[in-house]
Amino acid sequence: MEKKPFYITTPIYYPSDRLHIGHAYTTTIADAAARYKRLAGSEVLFLTGSDEHGQKIQRKAAEQNVAPIAYVDKIVDSFQQLWEKLNISHDDFIRTTQQRHHDVVQAIFQKIYDKGDIYKAAYEGWYCTPCETFWMERQVVEGKCPDCGRPVEIVQEESYFFRMSKYQDRLLAHIESNPDFIQPVSRRNEMLNFIKGGLEDLCVSRTTFDWGIPVPFDTKHVVYVWFDALTNYITAAGYLDDREKFAKFWPADIHLVGKEIVRFHSIIWPIILMALDLEIPSKVYGHGWLIMEGDKMSKSKGNVIDPVALIEEFGPDAIRYFLLREINLGMDGNFSREALINRINADLANDLGNLLHRTLNMIGRFNGGVIKAAGDVEEVDHQLAQLVQNTVIQYEKFMDVMDINAAIKVVWALISRTNKYIDETAPWALAKDEAKHSRLNTVLYNLAETLRIIAVLITPFMPVTGPKIWRQLGLNTDFKAVTLEDIKGWGKLSAGIVVSKPEPIFPRIEDKVVEAAAEVKTADKGKQSPTAIAVESTPEVSIDDFAKMDLRVVTVLAAEKVEKADKLLKLTVDLGTEQRTIVSGIAKHYTPEELVGQNVVMIINLKPAKIRGIESRGMVLAASCDEQLKVVTVPGMPAGSKVK
Repeated sequence: MEKKPFYITTPIYYPSDRLHIGHAYTTTIADAAARYKRLAGSEVLFLTGSDEHGQKIQRKAAEQNVAPIAYVDKIVDSFQQLWEKLNISHDDFIRTTQQRHHDVVQAIFQKIYDKGDIYKAAYEGWYCTPCETFWMERQVVEGKCPDCGRPVEIVQEESYFFRMSKYQDRLLAHIESNPDFIQPVSRRNEMLNFIKGGLEDLCVSRTTFDWGIPVPFDTKHVVYVWFDALTNYITAAGYLDDREKFAKFWPADIHLVGKEIVRFHSIIWPIILMALDLEIPSKVYGHGWLIMEGDKMSKSKGNVIDPVALIEEFGPDAIRYFLLREINLGMDGNFSREALINRINADLANDLGNLLHRTLNMIGRFNGGVIKAAGDVEEVDHQLAQLVQNTVIQYEKFMDVMDINAAIKVVWALISRTNKYIDETAPWALAKDEAKHSRLNTVLYNLAETLRIIAVLITPFMPVTGPKIWRQLGLNTDFKAVTLEDIKGWGKLSAGIVVSKPEPIFPRIEDKVVEAAAEVKTADKGKQSPTAIAVESTPEVSIDDFAKMDLRVVTVLAAEKVEKADKLLKLTVDLGTEQRTIVSGIAKHYTPEELVGQNVVMIINLKPAKIRGIESRGMVLAASCDEQLKVVTVPGMPAGSKVK
């Protein structure tokens, strides 16, 4: 069955300054939805762009003594660079200064005027230049804009007005009969209350500045910036220049916007469309704000985060994953560096990265790098296969309704369960028994098949990581051609494929660089030197003595305190080919939570010892001086790497 075309838009962003992480959040949501729809087989039109007219831009350009177009060109270029860095797959980038848009705005203004829904009158009232918004006296709060809190100014000028009030009842009936039109429900209720309070006719032209699109029949007026901006959605869909495209994609499926501009998109924009006798978009979704230290992130408050710097430090997929996983669509979400690093370490490095590395390492070590056909099957294998198929079903259900956060969670539940499957089946033990190699082949095949499916599922969220996993699995098919149908059903992975050597896809992030400097007292009145270290003399050893120690990087999978032992922690570690339990006397320096996921150095050929009834098979290396102790960590190195 042919899939319905899908049209999704972001707001077109105002180029008064560079974009911040809040804008990146909006656009990443839309990109994930667009990528999913392509994966599901739909033809997609994904639009973003820039809203470049208005009094605010004209004033800012004048302050810098440049023409408005020169001012916006530079900033719009930074928008496009950001979307490239973030791997945004938009199909069109519209600028309201483009001729195609200029023509559409003038055409629809003329059409609505000819219909009698635009008329000339005098305007006197309050105007917020930063928001480019008109306000009535009753709406202004102590001389300030109710949206942004900045001072408003009185405006007196001849203007054209749009008969919003004429369409009030029709819009109200539409919202009430289409409960999904405005989402989430909280935004819908806000808009219903606003409309029931009575709609005023809207001032849709200005004469006190000229940076805008001229009114076609009265060129001393320029079109009000919001009337101009909202129209971009039909410009890009081909309203004037491509009727076939317009018939295919209009009405839009989703206008994705921040909650502060839902009113413009769910009241003013639908009424403009009604006046044009055009269909109303299927849905306006008002997502929440990014909150930083309890306050909305905004340029005016100076608490914005530069997404470019984050991308350069952590990579685009890590940023995309955090934004989509950490924040429930429609609700406000907190942003912090600490939360970002925790997500990267726990979900990406430990869960996904570790699953990929362990799987490829075992296929390489036990089967010469070849994915062999499954052999003996047990109940645990059936359970994993069933979970994979159920995950695809749940994922599709959630993504179809834009519940991206829930879709990510079901995929990560599968990743966690697959890591547990490794522990339950213990491939390293199967590899030691020739009679169990058929069973070993089954386990390794199941892990590779699950990772193949996971690679596809995560691609709308992390478009770089999915193909990386695909390539490391040795799959030669064009990843761009893969669809959702290719991961429905179990066992489509061909046997005989040779996997690549595992490479870390998300190295663990160490946010603090700890310098190993110890302090010793000096003779100068008890002062301490931060660099002097007391070194005790020890016997020399030969290179042969050192070679007897097998030092390896291991990943700490679990940690817990040993009962009735203040200094001891019981650690479960992954060597890449097997798991071991060790007891380490570091409990006074580390909590169990601090160690889980860390890549540490361990002597793996130390003679086993029983400590408090627990067999300890190895020893973690640590540096110590006086009361300080630091475990030796090796971020980014896979488990099993030899230290030499």
